[in-house]
Amino acid sequence: MTFETSLRAAACAGVCCLSFSVAVLAQAPSSGGAAPAAAGATGLSAADKKFVEDAAAGGMAEVELGRMAEQKASNAQVRQYGARMVQDHGKANAELQSLAAAKGASLPTALPAPHKAHADRMARLSGADFDRAYMKHMVDDHRATIAKFEKQSQTGADADLKAWAGKTLPTLRDHLQQAQTAHASVNPGQ
Repeated sequence: MTFETSLRAAACAGVCCLSFSVAVLAQAPSSGGAAPAAAGATGLSAADKKFVEDAAAGGMAEVELGRMAEQKASNAQVRQYGARMVQDHGKANAELQSLAAAKGASLPTALPAPHKAHADRMARLSGADFDRAYMKHMVDDHRATIAKFEKQSQTGADADLKAWAGKTLPTLRDHLQQAQTAHASVNPGQ
């Protein structure tokens, strides 16, 4: 065996060992904890999983209602707000989808029944009636959403999910402020 042949054989063996080590490390639990026990299991706590599901459902509803506002609203400020909901919540939904996939969690693919029922009620409204109902819902909904995101950013078990909730909060607060302004403009004297 020549020196060059021995060198090639050693290099090949090293590559094989490295490949095996990478494969083993990729399958090992990342935080020293146990790997999920069953296929489809997530590394998220029950509370984190509920937050992810609620945030995904709420985000889908915001996009759906925002599209509706773009088409049905009679007030330009309400139409612009709807467009912002489509853009901002669409982006947040994509971020959450990536985060959930990395954690092994699945998100709803359709609006859950309560959100669907509300969207159906909103679809029957038009003009100023739509504007008032939509903006009232946006104020109420963003108050509740901000409370959930604040709680998650402070007490969530998963560090990545906590960080995402905290990063998303300033946008949600801005949405609330904008919703309150638009709500006041379509409900003068209230």
